[in-house]
Amino acid sequence: MRFRHPDGTAVHLGYCSNVHQAEDLDGVLAQLADHAEPVRERLGVDRLGIGLWLARDVVARLTSEPGESRRLKDELEARGLETVTLNAFPYAGFHREVVKKDVYLPDWADEARLSHTLDCARVLAALLPDDAERGSVSTLPLAWRTPWPPDRADTARRALDRLAAGLATIESDTGRRVRVGFEPEPGCVVETTAQAVRELRGLDPERLGVCLDACHLAVQFEEPGAALRRLAEAGLPVVKLQASCAVEAADPADPTARAALRRLAEPRFLHQTRTAARWKDREQRTAARWTDPDKRTPAEQGDPEVRGVDDLPDALDGGLPTDTGPWRVHFHAPLHADPEPPLRTTADQLGEVLAGLLGGPAADCDHIEVETYTWSVLPEPPTDLPGGIAAELAWARDRLTGLGLKDDQR
Repeated sequence: MRFRHPDGTAVHLGYCSNVHQAEDLDGVLAQLADHAEPVRERLGVDRLGIGLWLARDVVARLTSEPGESRRLKDELEARGLETVTLNAFPYAGFHREVVKKDVYLPDWADEARLSHTLDCARVLAALLPDDAERGSVSTLPLAWRTPWPPDRADTARRALDRLAAGLATIESDTGRRVRVGFEPEPGCVVETTAQAVRELRGLDPERLGVCLDACHLAVQFEEPGAALRRLAEAGLPVVKLQASCAVEAADPADPTARAALRRLAEPRFLHQTRTAARWKDREQRTAARWTDPDKRTPAEQGDPEVRGVDDLPDALDGGLPTDTGPWRVHFHAPLHADPEPPLRTTADQLGEVLAGLLGGPAADCDHIEVETYTWSVLPEPPTDLPGGIAAELAWARDRLTGLGLKDDQR
């Protein structure tokens, strides 16, 4: 779907296909028929955006056989679909029985990550609608935080310079601009906007920036307005927003809440969990035990102080206190639906992010991707997945029009 911001910017809204399982081109094409086109029909729109997740083998085929990219674009157009963004964070195997930390491999110190990302940009340049101003590709925030010795950090930084140069070459060759956004995520080298500024400041803002995931922002208890100002002041553009919600337990000591959280502690994906507290005095702050080994500073974390563990079962088994504040869980919950009571989502904070980016006189982001990849691991998976995705997109559409954007369907 397309919307028009009051400043004239075309804003693209779609959903991410990493919710679907497919690791070959035929599977991707089947997704368009089985899921994406039915979502478009449920919404009653002529054109629907879909942010494609293409596994490494699919990308390799599309880059080595140009006719296959044309075939994919033709199929998108025939079904009333368009692609302006790719999710290149998962490399392959995103729907294996167990994914967990493997999703962060290869990282940005590995040549394979640079090669894959540039290939994704080439594919996207071929898929972009003729009237789209630019494309975007999202990627991981350098690496999982450990091990990350100085030599790997230096290798990754050099890779980012090569990435910017490669994107410039693609634009010169194709006439299409593609930007790459690094996605801060709990537990990674870059998990907050403060760390994004520290690690990414000084990169080419015409080609590189941040993919802001609203779920991750909420899990880290970042205040949306302050986070967006921090990025803007550092010259880091938000090249893409992943519209997503975290799960929150207001009282993690409540037995009913803990039982509901247990039902979310599934084995496939990593569900980093955080809590926050406003410490009463200096002694209490000093005595607090940080469970993450990177010892982030209070200045990076902001106020309140944030503590975390790497997965929800660790929190439920005693890794996080239950008496200092709410827990937030990296579990992408459907935007439009409440989880099992007394749990709730951070949908209100997502609304603040949307308002911060698009509620002012200028559009500060033009690609929005609903990324709820967890439908299959919900305690009660839906029997009507297209209906659920359509309801999420309708929720996002209503928020955008409520901010003054106009529906701009073709």
